[in-house]
Parts: sequence; structure tokens; C-alpha cells
Amino acid sequence: MVVEKGAVLYAYWMSSCSWRVRAALTLKKIPFEERSVDIVKARNQLTEEYRSINPAQKVPALCIDDAVLVESMAIIQYLEETRPAPSLTPNTPLLRARMREICETVVAGIQPLQNVGLKSHFETEDQFQKFTRYWSERGLKTLDDLLRKSAGKYCVGDQITIADICLVPQVFNAISRYSLDVTKFPTVSKLYETLLTERVFQETHPKSVRAKK
Repeated sequence: MVVEKGAVLYAYWMSSCSWRVRAALTLKKIPFEERSVDIVKARNQLTEEYRSINPAQKVPALCIDDAVLVESMAIIQYLEETRPAPSLTPNTPLLRARMREICETVVAGIQPLQNVGLKSHFETEDQFQKFTRYWSERGLKTLDDLLRKSAGKYCVGDQITIADICLVPQVFNAISRYSLDVTKFPTVSKLYETLLTERVFQETHPKSVRAKK
């Protein structure tokens, strides 16, 4: 049995990767303290102090079990392996594969191309917005097609899984940052609206986190 000492999550309130970990910690009822790393205005992630915590100088980073873990998916998988209840993974190989398809589409195909850190590599804001909207919509179309094969109440059947933890923050970004009309992707849109009513996503929503500060 794991004896909880209290974890420390280094995160930014608007970061989709931070939201994934925040949701996983909350679902697994792991007590944690969230420490803000402002990656937009103050650029706290670029300090040597933070680099000693996360060499990639990104969020999130999680201090837990006398170790520091980085990269949201590695953190979530560690939590799943060390705190297996409640499980965030389906119980059959096929459904686990469906979950990973969804996660990879979000983590590799959408999130990096929504990252505001890319903005400096474009000559104008309009160029950046067009680029990001194109790739976000392409990723959301892929997600919609995949979810038609796996969705029940949630992304994979009727169990909240890591796929849901990945989907919600990325759809929120698409809407709030880039004004995308996700109703063009009916399965994604329906699941997103359902998931937003779940307590875990209400408690860990960026607006709720910001309100506490």
C-alpha cells in the first residue's frame, strides 16, 4: 500500500498538459499542492531554479514518492501503476488500444500544434492562427472518427479513462484559444459536453484553479 505524503504539482493553470495530471491526481484522490509556474508572462519555466526540477523547462512536473516526474503521460502512467484504483485503463487489450489511439491523437497530433510557444516562429499572428486551426481541426476530425468506434458515455465505453483526461483539456483549448466550432465534430462535441459535467473536470478546470489563487 502506498502511504501518501502529499505530492507537489508544478503547473500552469491554462496548460492542457497540467490539467491532465491535475485530473488524474483528483480522480485517484491523491492529495497534492499545486505550485504555479507562469509559462506565459513571467516565463518562470526558464529560470535555473525550475530547470533543476524539469530539465525541459516545461510544465507539468510532479514531485511524488521522493522522485520528480516530468511529461504528463509518463506521470499519469506512473500514477496508474502505483495507485491502480480507481483504474483509468480499460480491461481488455482492444479497448486499451482504442484508448491509446485517442491519447496519441491528442498528445502527438493536436497539443503540440496548439502550443503558444510556436507563435514566435511565425511572422504574424494571423499565420500562426491559420496554422494552428488547420491542424487542430484535422486532429479533431481524426478523433471524431476514432471515437465513433469506442465511445459510450465516455471516450471508451462507460468508464472514465486516460483518453477522457486527454480529450477535455485539448477541446477546451480549441474553443477558448482558437475559437474553433467543435460542433462540426458531433461525437467529440457530445463527449466534451458530457465530461464537463463530471465533478473531476469541474474541480480541475482552469477557471476553478485560477479562482483559488
